[in-house]
Amino acid sequence: MTQTTLSRMRAAVLRSPGRIEMRDMPVPRPAPGDVLIQVHAVGVCGSDAHYYREGRIGEFVVEAPLILGHEAGGVIVAVGDGVPEERVGQRVSIEPQRPDPDSAESRSGHYNLCPHMRFFGTPPVDGAFCEYVTIGAAFAHPVPASVSDEAAALCEPLSVGIAAVRKAGVEGGSRVLVAGAGPIGVLVAQVSRAYGATEIVVSDPDPERRKIALWFGATAVIDPATDVPDTVDAFVDASGAPAAVTAGIEAVRPAGRVVLVGSGSPVMTLPVQRIQNRELVLTGVFRYAGTWPAAIALVSTGRVDLDAMVTARYPLERAAEALESDRRPGSLKTIVEVAEK
Repeated sequence: MTQTTLSRMRAAVLRSPGRIEMRDMPVPRPAPGDVLIQVHAVGVCGSDAHYYREGRIGEFVVEAPLILGHEAGGVIVAVGDGVPEERVGQRVSIEPQRPDPDSAESRSGHYNLCPHMRFFGTPPVDGAFCEYVTIGAAFAHPVPASVSDEAAALCEPLSVGIAAVRKAGVEGGSRVLVAGAGPIGVLVAQVSRAYGATEIVVSDPDPERRKIALWFGATAVIDPATDVPDTVDAFVDASGAPAAVTAGIEAVRPAGRVVLVGSGSPVMTLPVQRIQNRELVLTGVFRYAGTWPAAIALVSTGRVDLDAMVTARYPLERAAEALESDRRPGSLKTIVEVAEK
């Protein structure tokens, strides 16, 4: 392991719902095959806000103090045994997963579905609202100078968008309907455009968010309360709203695809006969696998604009405010700036 004089770090720790406490903690040591990363920027995800407010998401329950944050970028400052020292100094985007490489899911390439996954900011695994983290070297993806620290962090939600668009089978000339103009919906729209879709319709009840969707690549927007979408090749739900899912399924052409990304009601009533009679392919998205090379390429070539999505920035000491910022009108993506400037 490369030597480092680092010993202590600042961390924003979730003590209980609605309570973040700043702590002085030991800097983690990189295990064999790991790298130690100084965190520069962390995006705030809706799941982070949910843990902060509710203390749980479904079966994942915060039962002990937890560091949130899984959308992160930074610079490698030390490496564990077996990792080339030349990696020290690399700017990286963190893929915040630790799958078991020997699980059947990992061996088949679906490592995101590994039952033994340890994922940043998901109980009981600490995340990146702190100054230093470790991750497997293969999950620290180098980024070029043209990619900002904030964009490096936001390659994580971009990867969700890429996974969704791949599952939707989007290609040149595709017609795509996206429900929800939050961060993931906006990213799905951007990625769909980059993948060659010629019609990208975004549905959202909020007129301000519909304007944002148009700015980021939607060719049209609709209000689900009053508008019925035209027929599309693929539907991606980024809302989690049962009514939106049903309306989206109704709009998909025979043999089209339906991809569920949004986290909402755990149980929904679906138009099963429509799914059967049209032979629709319906699937979900759970995180991502093998998406970072595409994410970095899309950002570095300007095909996807992540920097423009940032609507607020907070220092680490104001992490609690950052976690509440999604409630402000016009909020799209908030960044916690960890590295002191």
